[in-house]
Amino acid sequence: MAVMDATDRKILVHLQDNAAQPVAEIARKVGLSVTPCWRRIQRLEEIGVIRKRVALLDPTRVGVGMSVFVTLRTDQHNADWLESFATMISEMPEVVEFYRMSGEVDYLLRVVVADMAAYDAFYRSLISRVQLTDVSSSFAMEEIKFTTALPIAAHPVS
Repeated sequence: MAVMDATDRKILVHLQDNAAQPVAEIARKVGLSVTPCWRRIQRLEEIGVIRKRVALLDPTRVGVGMSVFVTLRTDQHNADWLESFATMISEMPEVVEFYRMSGEVDYLLRVVVADMAAYDAFYRSLISRVQLTDVSSSFAMEEIKFTTALPIAAHPVS
């Protein structure tokens, strides 16, 4: 894990809230001048704490307002199959999250699509490309909480 102090954590909190805000504004909020603040941000990027800065879009306004959580089970548990499967899933733009799970479900996907017809097309493409023993889909009826912000620990991380 990366070594970060309280100022680094404050910077991360502000960047997670709005990565487009000027460095001068972040510096003011954390009690630094611009240059030391910018150096800290660059260091956090270099060591991989900050992976990427992105714009968060409204799914409905860009035509993909339906979220579907898809659980997958397979009887294939070898490295070659997993590599091929992971590559295939990663190339499907509808899949915005992809996890290998413990327990009864092998994989969990979060898929975003326009509507049921679009999901059906995604589903048909998925099952035509890979052998699975079970596919189960749950449709989100309401988004109650969504955030990309990670909780930033109050204690030093080393």
